[in-house]
Amino acid sequence: MNLEQARVNMIEQQIRTWEVLDKDVLNTLVVVRREAFVPDAFQALAFVDTEIPLPGGENMLSPKLEARLLQEAAVQHTESVLEIGTGSGYMAALLANHARHVTSIEILPELKSIAEKNLADYGVANVNVELGNGARGWAGSGTRAAPWDVIMISGALPVLPHVFLEQLSLGGRLLAVIGEAPIMSACLVTRTAQDAWSEIKLFETCIKPLRETEAPSAFHF
Repeated sequence: MNLEQARVNMIEQQIRTWEVLDKDVLNTLVVVRREAFVPDAFQALAFVDTEIPLPGGENMLSPKLEARLLQEAAVQHTESVLEIGTGSGYMAALLANHARHVTSIEILPELKSIAEKNLADYGVANVNVELGNGARGWAGSGTRAAPWDVIMISGALPVLPHVFLEQLSLGGRLLAVIGEAPIMSACLVTRTAQDAWSEIKLFETCIKPLRETEAPSAFHF
């Protein structure tokens, strides 16, 4: 496989056609090499428009979805990011290329270990992976604590728990896929004031839900 040509094809044929045109995001897709975070058994699928299986029955999101969510998050180099659902560590690495620091939460010990190794092998120093259930928010501790400037939820939620909104900083953004199969919506939520948030539904999709989610009272805008 010609990796560099496959990467170019992925960006030109999948990513750009999905309205991902931000130069910094496109550059990140070149700098952070996706194949370094794909399991060995699935290297041939590293640049294909599909989800890739991970241990524990989880999977990596499709390249175009990862790129679109990264673009919509508009992460700045001074910002702290919370990611729920580390997986292989690839989205955390993408976010880290733009952020000051990323805290990523993974519920499966096996995936936590895989992600930490992938990130370390790739030299990503501004990500810490924590073991736990982040489907109901994550307060963190010390300098790695809420409020977060960006929250990226890398798995679907049936509804968005209000705690996530409270854990956003003023002006902070949250990206989440909300709903139940077969119809889910990727949403961008921005905290506009102490007690106010705005929501934009970006597109419809369908991805694997986070584990151990609950159905709390949804927050209505």
